[in-house]
Amino acid sequence: MSIPRYDEIQHPLLRYLATGSVIIKADLEEPMVAHFGLTDEERVEEYPSKNGAIFYDRMGWALSYLAMAGLLDRPKRAHYRISEIGMKYICDPDGMRAEIDRRIAERESAQAASAGANTGSSNVVAPASDPASDPASDTTPQEALYNAADEIRATVYDDILVAILGKTARAFEHLVAQLLHRMGYGGGIAGAVRVTQYSNDGGIDGVIKEDILGLGRIHIQAKRYGFEHTVSREEIQNFVGALAVAQSKKGVFVTTSSFTKFAKEYAASLNGTNNVVLIDGEQLARYIYDFGLGMQDEQTIVLRKLDGDFWDQFPDDPKTLAVEHV
Repeated sequence: MSIPRYDEIQHPLLRYLATGSVIIKADLEEPMVAHFGLTDEERVEEYPSKNGAIFYDRMGWALSYLAMAGLLDRPKRAHYRISEIGMKYICDPDGMRAEIDRRIAERESAQAASAGANTGSSNVVAPASDPASDPASDTTPQEALYNAADEIRATVYDDILVAILGKTARAFEHLVAQLLHRMGYGGGIAGAVRVTQYSNDGGIDGVIKEDILGLGRIHIQAKRYGFEHTVSREEIQNFVGALAVAQSKKGVFVTTSSFTKFAKEYAASLNGTNNVVLIDGEQLARYIYDFGLGMQDEQTIVLRKLDGDFWDQFPDDPKTLAVEHV
């Protein structure tokens, strides 16, 4: 048979994980190859770009969408187990697909609303698609490429947050400090970024010196929470209180989860008495991705177009122009 699409792999994966055990992604390939009866050639067949095996990549996409829809849990990076929601669909492939579509649509809508609230613009992730199987659509090849890039970024954002949640809270504090320094805060000042002691830190997890003398400082609070947690207004108020004790008016509160509406409204209402920036899990993952912290470039695609100025320097053929205007 031909190599199955990623959506055709989803339900067999769900059924295989129905035992409830945590299984590493690499250990799922063999049973899925056997399930679909793939030949050795089909199993190792690569994309024309030589950027990895097609089947293993599609299996990865299947797992990503099952996890994004909440049908699988990811205790840590590349480890999967079925969730309570997923158990409902082990004998219902049609219901599974409908549930995935519904949850992904809700997720994208929430992300678009969050992006619009934070930046005034929308960054909607394109719906799930398999370039190898999609029929022709109204999108141009270039639009399809950009949409696919957005989709890939969204799955990597999830991988970033899962990787963070698999580390210690102390490690998260160091990660946030490294990220802010990578973003340019502290510049080239030696020892500009410092993580405070783990206990009795006075509500401050890190400090960034903005100048050599340390006259300007940014204080950091880093909270590694699960996805279901929301940071309350009270937590932001406590952070503002810690800033007052530290005699600082600049703070960054970073979390892997999200902020309540009241927390956001409170931070926005400070009106310059204190400048507190809130960074939620989605924005955190985006910064880590964009600034390349702990990331590797997997592939670069270069698109070229004609340079009009270059070609205009050559004289046109009158005969050709005459034919074109007939």
